[in-house]
Amino acid sequence: QVQLMESGGRSVQAGGSLTLSCVVSGSTNRPYCMAWFRQVPGKQREGIARIDMQASAKYTDSVKDRFMIFKNNANNVLYLKMENLQLEDSAMYYCAAADGYYCYTFKTSGYNYWGQGSHVNVSS
Repeated sequence: QVQLMESGGRSVQAGGSLTLSCVVSGSTNRPYCMAWFRQVPGKQREGIARIDMQASAKYTDSVKDRFMIFKNNANNVLYLKMENLQLEDSAMYYCAAADGYYCYTFKTSGYNYWGQGSHVNVSS
């Protein structure tokens, strides 16, 4: 299994940029689908970006063309680069991992491992 630790969340003005990091530790020599989710109070956690072992990435429409997921396999860090941040992007952001080579879903039930979250606040 793996442990996930997010960092990089902070307050940022609308239109600004921010990059979140997720350090992956533990059994890093196994294949995982990696993903970013976010959640606001009172709403379900939603998957927004995922990347498989071939570095093939997918995004939800809400972040497509503004966010980019990528990873550094040498130091086992997953990133989420966010640009043109909007007020509605304010949320707790979570890193997640699922056992396996490919990614199949944005559903939370499809992921085995979770980080503690990193908060992003976008202000006007």
